[in-house]
Amino acid sequence: MKISIVYESKSGRTEKVAHMIEEGIKRAGDIEVKLMNIEKGPVDKKFINESSAIFFGTPTYYSSISWQMKKWFDESFKLNIEGKIGAAFATADYLGGGSDIALLTLIGHMVVKGMLVYSGGSALGHPYTHLGVTALKQVDEKQEEKIKIFGKRVAEKALMLYESGHMAK
Repeated sequence: MKISIVYESKSGRTEKVAHMIEEGIKRAGDIEVKLMNIEKGPVDKKFINESSAIFFGTPTYYSSISWQMKKWFDESFKLNIEGKIGAAFATADYLGGGSDIALLTLIGHMVVKGMLVYSGGSALGHPYTHLGVTALKQVDEKQEEKIKIFGKRVAEKALMLYESGHMAK
């Protein structure tokens, strides 16, 4: 199984979170993961098309996603992401800085593209990952573990749905 992590990161914080998610995904089993910074591009379209799940990450700017991530979604019409699991993560400078709106914006784009959005929510207990995960400033150990658990949960759901035969790709 393949899982893509597509993100934009200028300062490197969102990229660090992407690596933490990757570590969590690898806890779920034998999964090939590829991180793709859309600013450093090009993204591996073939790998994305072959992925069962895609994580999207963005820094939070004025309670929204980066313009680069918006542009990426606008121009991704040739990618086959319909029916794949989609998950969202964001970085922000402070609590209440609008990262929840950034997550919802990513989720909205995923739904428009026909993706199946998953986070684990509160159904799986602590840590709660309602809309996805947000990392604030310098990630502490508690945030880091939550981020890894989020990656693992989404990967486990992808394995359950796509590798067990519950759903066809």
